[in-house]
Amino acid sequence: MTLKIAPASHEAALYAVQHWHYSRKLPSGKLFRRGVWEHDKFIGVVIFSRGATNTIGSPFGLTQTQCVELTRVALNAHDAPVSQIVAAAIRDLKAGNPGLRLIVSYADPMQGHHGGIYQAGNWIYVGQGKAAPEFVVNGVQMHMRSIHAKGWKQTLEWLRANVDPKARRVEITPKHKYVMPLDKPMRRSVAKLAVEYPRSATSETATDSV
Repeated sequence: MTLKIAPASHEAALYAVQHWHYSRKLPSGKLFRRGVWEHDKFIGVVIFSRGATNTIGSPFGLTQTQCVELTRVALNAHDAPVSQIVAAAIRDLKAGNPGLRLIVSYADPMQGHHGGIYQAGNWIYVGQGKAAPEFVVNGVQMHMRSIHAKGWKQTLEWLRANVDPKARRVEITPKHKYVMPLDKPMRRSVAKLAVEYPRSATSETATDSV
């Protein structure tokens, strides 16, 4: 088996996400895109970014430049374990960004995910994050930051009065939060936060895990 991890173009990353990821869209902001080739065939991407918030590193005493989020693993059918593919992408990320100390990622229970690829890769589980409600507007489910980005007020009353009379609020199950330290002092620090891995209630597909 041959496995290759190399920079991916915006177009390749977009194709992979639109075809092989449940979100069907790329994260916003600056991205570290790594394409995945197996047997000389393009099978997907692993994408890191600054994440949804500029305070992602704050709970760990880190600045925004020291912490990134693993935001997409979008893969077609493949032979290599997802944990192996992600580990190879992390090595590439670390080599090109020596100031990084921690990667954060999430597994969404509402997508049937519990974080199996992180557990296989020896990530540290730090529990579930805070639940944040979302809104369904014009048939599209949107989180708070997307509402804010459009210049809309983040209240159901305002959305119904100004955008969509049928807008509704959706309560979201908190996501499982995993971290991968990139140096020994950081591993010792976050190891104190570790809690028992969650178990899967359903089978988790490797292509839609992140």
